[in-house]
Amino acid sequence: MNTYGKFAQEAWKTTAPAEYALIPDPQAWFEALGEEASIRVEDLTRELAGPDPAGETFLEKWGRLNAAKMQAEEIVRAEMLTPDPSVQEEPVEEDEEESGVARRLRIVQQLNREDREYWDEVRRQETEQA
Repeated sequence: MNTYGKFAQEAWKTTAPAEYALIPDPQAWFEALGEEASIRVEDLTRELAGPDPAGETFLEKWGRLNAAKMQAEEIVRAEMLTPDPSVQEEPVEEDEEESGVARRLRIVQQLNREDREYWDEVRRQETEQA
């Protein structure tokens, strides 16, 4: 299985697991999808890159072709390799008030506040003693 097939398989597993479970032979299906995507990327890359401009240097051509390939891959990922948004499952969100990340952020902010207050007090005392 090529990289496009692996990307698609992982995308379907994580964003549409119920739909993924309905695929009779996921290995074969994603291998075929990966091959189709590879062909589409090649065709689209040529189309996006266009003809070689006169006087183009090696590095300019390399950059143009690389940019065209990355753009083609982005288009193919969106159009062919990710499940339709209508079948994607919403991620389960934690309670925002006290999720682990929110709690850590609140603690760090409090520590930063206390640290600033401490150093402000130290500077104030130093200026009073001077």
